[in-house]
Amino acid sequence: MEEQGKQKKKNKKPLSSSFCPINNLDDGCLMHIFSFLSPIPDRYNTALVCHRWCYLACHPRLWLRVEQSAKDLSEPGVFPSIEKAVSAARPGDTILIAAGGRHLASNIQINKPLCLIGGGELPDETTLLCSRGSDSALEFITTCKLANLTVKAELGCCLLHRSGRLTIDSCILQCEASPLDYLSCPIISTAGGNEVVSSTVKTKGNRVSVSQTRIEGGAKAVLTSGDLTLQQVRVIYARTFVYFWFDVDSQ
Repeated sequence: MEEQGKQKKKNKKPLSSSFCPINNLDDGCLMHIFSFLSPIPDRYNTALVCHRWCYLACHPRLWLRVEQSAKDLSEPGVFPSIEKAVSAARPGDTILIAAGGRHLASNIQINKPLCLIGGGELPDETTLLCSRGSDSALEFITTCKLANLTVKAELGCCLLHRSGRLTIDSCILQCEASPLDYLSCPIISTAGGNEVVSSTVKTKGNRVSVSQTRIEGGAKAVLTSGDLTLQQVRVIYARTFVYFWFDVDSQ
């Protein structure tokens, strides 16, 4: 009996990914399942399983892509710049910004709920550069999320928050060192002020939430001119960098 049991174990072959029960589902069902995964790292990792999962996990229905080096711009969901991707996106879309090189981002206003994610393994592999003379790289009018990105500004600010709930996770915000450092600030929030902002989606409250983010340069990490204040600050000093966790919320 023992010899027969050993022989059966030897005859068993490991099932390939093509024979897994989940692969019996059609593309629409699989894509619907993938839509519930967080874009980074879960949905990103599913694209590494096999060619079929890569196609479905990167489908334009799940997220848009910004690729400066893309040769075929007629491919659905692929855009040469962040501004064009934001313009084409629908509320709730996720935009994956390709790693490598620098993506120009100057005064790009985002007035619909979006998630912008860097495509590299680390945030410094995907850089958004705000040119001198621009007020900000990105301006947020409604609820949005940034993750795994580096945003650099020569003067002005990296991120301008006017209303909505802005989440910044695992990013790097850099203001270039210059004699005019006092004019630079990584994050500026004017939410709750007297200015009137237009958004396609109504927001429930104003807030900026920062986690595991490096902030470098500028006069202050955060400058507020509305009714939000800095709260719950936590700082971790690494060997070469400082990581911040904090909220900018109403009192």
